Amino acid sequence: MRGHVDLPLALDREAPVPLSVQLGNQLRDGMRTGALRSGERLPSSRGLARLLGVSRTVVTEAFQQLYAEGWLEGRHGSGTYVADFTRFPSGPETAGEAPRNGGVTTPHRAGKGLIDLRPGRPWVRDYDDAAWRRAWRLAADRPPSDVIDPYGHPRLRELLADHLRRARAVPAGPENVMVTRGTGHGLDLIAATLLRPGDGAGVEEPGYRVARYVFAARGGRIVPCRVDEQGVRPADLTDDLRVLYTTPAHQFPLGGRLPIPRRERLLAWARRTGAMVVEDDYDAEFRYDVAPLAALYGLDPERVVLLGTLSKSLAPDVGIGWLVATPDLLAKIARTRKMLGDRTSGPVQEAVSVLLERGDLDRHLRRMRLEYARRRAAIVEILGSRVSGDSAGLHVFLRLPEEDVAPLLAAAAVRGVLLHTTERHHHGPVRDHGLVIGYGSASLGDIRKACLVVAALLEGR
Repeated sequence: MRGHVDLPLALDREAPVPLSVQLGNQLRDGMRTGALRSGERLPSSRGLARLLGVSRTVVTEAFQQLYAEGWLEGRHGSGTYVADFTRFPSGPETAGEAPRNGGVTTPHRAGKGLIDLRPGRPWVRDYDDAAWRRAWRLAADRPPSDVIDPYGHPRLRELLADHLRRARAVPAGPENVMVTRGTGHGLDLIAATLLRPGDGAGVEEPGYRVARYVFAARGGRIVPCRVDEQGVRPADLTDDLRVLYTTPAHQFPLGGRLPIPRRERLLAWARRTGAMVVEDDYDAEFRYDVAPLAALYGLDPERVVLLGTLSKSLAPDVGIGWLVATPDLLAKIARTRKMLGDRTSGPVQEAVSVLLERGDLDRHLRRMRLEYARRRAAIVEILGSRVSGDSAGLHVFLRLPEEDVAPLLAAAAVRGVLLHTTERHHHGPVRDHGLVIGYGSASLGDIRKACLVVAALLEGR
């Protein structure tokens, strides 16, 4: 076991940047440059505070942010260590290759020789195989139940409420949480409960097309709601909406992050009109170099329903999500669910409960946060200021002139890179033209190769 490392750290008390942020930035830079290596032990928070002549709170706040981003990991009774970067793939991999940690082989290419940079796909090849097997073994030890609870298993609801409080500052208890099968399922339950034929259903434009399909299938009148580089524009919202679907943490697909003033204006609009805001927190666990904004739900639980899922943080195949609302609204949704004969698999709920109880999901999130940060950094390094929406999530946006999109898409495919455009995410005429580049399902090596292809095409080579 390595001893702790000494670093030349210097904090400037006269600078406008808080001391905890300065410290976090310097430690992060040390890990990026290799001055701090994987597995090296950091000084204790008390010892580092004494060395720097600051309060222990300054150090613990910096450590907490780096823990959340996945740069650091704690070992019980031992201390704080630089995360083990060697556990993550750094080079190109091919479909059919034996995965790490004894995991299941999952092809990550869209076809032979193609590197898939389409968004919405997480990395599922590197996970804790022992934790996964243990969760299912313990779930199998618990007998099946003949009672179907429309809210979900009580223990899982408690664990999800605790997870949301820690990860997203959501002020919710188990009485606010319903276990779903994912975002689309949660949307359908909301639509079936709240929408009447012809009710206005607002969806970001461009935005998540599944929301349009779900609302329309339940009789809603789809109202496209324009977004810009900061997210949905409250000033443009009409007063005839019954629900509004939005992605404030990382707008899909443009990548905007809804700022506090807009959040306040959006909620003021919802209170005035009586509309319900449906907040999709689909990839908010992954953020880079920025502290996360609290979920919109926490600002006004009476006017916001929060949706989340494990499909991005763990795997789409798990089929577990959550819906957070007031107990009164949750009771109405539960009645709808009973009438539909709808439920979430009991064994799957049991397995996810084990992953949460034992901290396995938190550890997985820390590992993947670090891995995705490396991939995001590679894209920004190669494509530079051309991309936006890179502060969080698993995709970035690259705006292009309309006439350049189709030729670039075709040329990239010829060179072995599969790309995705904004076209299908518009309800009406396409106004925001460009590429939505996902970095969840391709390895770091493949992402570098693909981005070099895109950069060359952009430069006309």
